[in-house]
Amino acid sequence: MDHVKLFTDTSLACSKLITGRYSTSFTLGIRTLDQSLHLPVYAVYGFVRWADEIVDTFHEHDKAALLADFRRQTYEALESGLSLNPVLHAFQAVVREYGIDREFIDAFLHSMELDLEDQNYHPDLYNEYIYGSAEVVGLMCLRIFCQGDDALFERLREPARRLGAAFQKVNFLRDIRSDYEDRGRVYFPGVVYQRFNDATKREIEADIKADFDAAYAGILQLPRSARLGVYLAYVYYLKLFYKIRQLPAARILGERVRVPDNTKLLLLLGSYFRYRLARI
Repeated sequence: MDHVKLFTDTSLACSKLITGRYSTSFTLGIRTLDQSLHLPVYAVYGFVRWADEIVDTFHEHDKAALLADFRRQTYEALESGLSLNPVLHAFQAVVREYGIDREFIDAFLHSMELDLEDQNYHPDLYNEYIYGSAEVVGLMCLRIFCQGDDALFERLREPARRLGAAFQKVNFLRDIRSDYEDRGRVYFPGVVYQRFNDATKREIEADIKADFDAAYAGILQLPRSARLGVYLAYVYYLKLFYKIRQLPAARILGERVRVPDNTKLLLLLGSYFRYRLARI
């Protein structure tokens, strides 16, 4: 028995478990990808989820020290090709196999560091944070989807960034109350939580809609192995965005908008039929 392969396979299974426990929506999207893409994408999600947990969850601990240690272990794993942390071992294996750019990892960990302190998110820092926290995650997945086709990756780089940005901004808008009340954050530049109103909300929504529109053209150019899964994530977030857009600002501050499970199932079925009919 190849025990090194067994260790790596077990580590990848751990990332799959983490994904299933933390995000039913993301798990559903991954399952609609080609089977060969499942474990690599789980590995990316596991890495991102663990870092995010450090900055958002462990308030009774020294989060800066925890994140610094996580960063150190990440780079050691990337250099050595081994980590006894199964999440990092799975991630480094996928980074090596698919040539995921080190710059994406650097940018992601930098955005996690920004979450350790209260920030005044002026436009440049806002764009920097979104790039590192969301856009590069899409770019990591795009490396996997493109299977070594650098020309395709470069052609789809910008749409992938715009899709990641749309997802993150929808999350910011949906979670504006909890981000402020639980973490003291307002990510949107120039937005004062106490003065958040319908006019401000419409400006944010126009920016998000432009990101969704730019991303769609890229989805249509993805390899068939990845297209349905990414499209499903797109329609899910678009549905969430439309629900938010229909509500006044006061409602957004008073409740967390979600897409019911039965609606998610309908979105899956509709996406599948569009895919089978070559509409996407």
